[in-house]
Amino acid sequence: MEKPLTVLLVEDDKDDCHVFKQLIDAMEDIRLIGITDNEDKALEYARDQMPDAVILDLELHRGSGNGVAFLEALNEMRMKLSPYILVTTRNISRITHDRARQLGADFIMVKSQKDYSIWNVIEFLHSLKRTIQDIRNKTQDTVKTNEEPLFMIRKRQETRVTAEIDRIGISPKALGRGYLIDAIMHRIEGRSSPVILEVAKRNRKTEASVERAMQNAINKAWSTTYPEDLIKYYTARIRTDKGVPTVMEFICYYADRIKYEYTGLLFSD
Repeated sequence: MEKPLTVLLVEDDKDDCHVFKQLIDAMEDIRLIGITDNEDKALEYARDQMPDAVILDLELHRGSGNGVAFLEALNEMRMKLSPYILVTTRNISRITHDRARQLGADFIMVKSQKDYSIWNVIEFLHSLKRTIQDIRNKTQDTVKTNEEPLFMIRKRQETRVTAEIDRIGISPKALGRGYLIDAIMHRIEGRSSPVILEVAKRNRKTEASVERAMQNAINKAWSTTYPEDLIKYYTARIRTDKGVPTVMEFICYYADRIKYEYTGLLFSD
């Protein structure tokens, strides 16, 4: 299973964001994990979802903050796995460009240059996909997992689970949403007790009521979310004739996927 290149877009032009999303959504080996025009939100994405690459606009006039300040703050975070930074900007100041490079920008594409296009930005990243991922994998191999507090690892994983559930339209108002997140995290952590039973005990509910709430949340998402989004973000085979994953299929799919992203390992069962 080849991992897609995960990309964060930091851009304040809504039309450009729309084009970026359309083009990337049509590709199988690049995945957009977030779009923001806010410096603080971009740092949250970088910290919690650890994208392989960031497409960064330096001037966020319609948003909040700016790209240079984002790079400065990213440096202060001292992340063990730093993303590849591709700057896109209308700013042609050599001083600004030099500062961005000093702070870790890997490449700068000026929007006024003749051959600039959003497609060329994406194709440039696509051409570097394997190199970026190989370097990050080697870096990850040299980092000892126990150097990071376990609660921080869990927080990042839970943020990742929540983001995936949001993508397929499981509403924050759905009773089963919290149960599903707990169950997926339970499996990621490799605990031996049965998933649904454990979630039921934690919430002082019956196993049947918890499973029913989770299945209802899944069913609602499959009946209200655009089919193309479900096909894109839920790629596992659905074995039931109802065309909706069962609770355990759903839990295992996301737990396995996120565990693989963090460790490169799949569950054995």
